[in-house]
Amino acid sequence: MDNNEERMYVVPLRKVKEAPRQQRAARATRALREFVVKHSKCENVKIDKVLNEKLWERGIESSPSKIKIKIVKGEEGEEEKRDVVTAYLAE
Repeated sequence: MDNNEERMYVVPLRKVKEAPRQQRAARATRALREFVVKHSKCENVKIDKVLNEKLWERGIESSPSKIKIKIVKGEEGEEEKRDVVTAYLAE
């Protein structure tokens, strides 16, 4: 990914259902972060507040099986912000 690039992805979270019931939402957050790291080739990942709330919307035991996201690498501004990938909920 180049700087200031946006991409849309559908993240599969089906395997999260194999986790113990009390760990599913946290596992979904971890799986989402790993997916973004893998596809953006950047270690610094920020998850937007709205996206995090969507993952936790139905409680800890019932996370969504897939979710559509938009990832943005880098933002206009300082040099250190260009190495950060931010994940947003797609509309």
